[in-house]
Amino acid sequence: MKIIVSGGGTGGHIYPALSFINYLKTVEPDVSVLYIGTKKGLESKIVPENGIDFQTIDIQGFKRSLSPENVKTVYKFLKSVSDAKKVIKAFQPDVVIGTGGYVAGPVIYAAAKLKIPTIVHEQNSIPGVTNKFLSRYATRVALAFQEAGAFFPSKKTVFTGNPRAQEVADLTDDSHVLDQYGLKSNKKTIVIFGGSRGALKINTAVVEALPELATKAYQILYASGEIYYNDPEFSDIFTTYNQKENIKIVPYIHNMVEVLNDADLILSRAGATTLAEITALGLPSILVPSPYVTADHQTKNAEALENAGAAIMIKNAELTGTSIVGAIDSLLLDDVTYRQMAENALREGVPDASNRLYQVLKDVLNGR
Repeated sequence: MKIIVSGGGTGGHIYPALSFINYLKTVEPDVSVLYIGTKKGLESKIVPENGIDFQTIDIQGFKRSLSPENVKTVYKFLKSVSDAKKVIKAFQPDVVIGTGGYVAGPVIYAAAKLKIPTIVHEQNSIPGVTNKFLSRYATRVALAFQEAGAFFPSKKTVFTGNPRAQEVADLTDDSHVLDQYGLKSNKKTIVIFGGSRGALKINTAVVEALPELATKAYQILYASGEIYYNDPEFSDIFTTYNQKENIKIVPYIHNMVEVLNDADLILSRAGATTLAEITALGLPSILVPSPYVTADHQTKNAEALENAGAAIMIKNAELTGTSIVGAIDSLLLDDVTYRQMAENALREGVPDASNRLYQVLKDVLNGR
């Protein structure tokens, strides 16, 4: 089997693709994979590091307002479709899979025009512009959230979940990973982070909460993001509280999946990949959706878990040190509420997501 995968721009498009590729290699040992991305995207670093063949095309996203740049974007799209066709013809894939981001647009479109079966995977509850456009041409649209089905042709959609969930669910437990951060693995722990770069609103609220958090029986692992960790406005505060027995502040958590597997609670943004990971683990969460994303899709992601009783949502504008401590206490200090939320989170998880997507792939190849 030969497949082309395309997706990029953010980790939310890349990591599900990598998770599925890794799974595919276990069930189809002879599979040949080519990943198409951009030179400037995050995928240009991450994909080659994972030992996957990688090629690039030149493409950029549309501006949402009227802009002369969109004329350039149209030209680049047409040229990138032509370039993608050349790559596809040379590789001769059996199927092409797009996981989102504007780079997937010309690749899936080119494959469809070449009569090659295509699958689009949508990670969010509200799809992006690229995937909505591609759904007209794709053979199947795989959904990580049932709610996203309203935006696509119903005959093409199938619910699979996010492949990242299965990779997390299959992870071997390492109950001592928190020791690496100077914390105790047998103590209730909340992990707080605002994405790879951090989030100013979360950082400010955490700093406000630190004096009270330092008095708690539970412990806190906070990833501030490099930009805030090294900011003189915060660095002295972080140094002071890093000396507390129950608090550890780091710029970035490199082994996040392993850490989450050893944690009890998470406070984070509501990106699709993060939600796939925590539901696969049955991990309750406090979600602070970013208000700066397309179509406010993180709020819809968070609402889906809140409505399922698996998360507490705090709006970005309402996040304070007081609201952080109150939300944490309401879960970690109430065993009944905590257990119910954990059960609800696990119920929302899709631990066989990669296998489901693999079944879609086989159906597509068999003409079903």
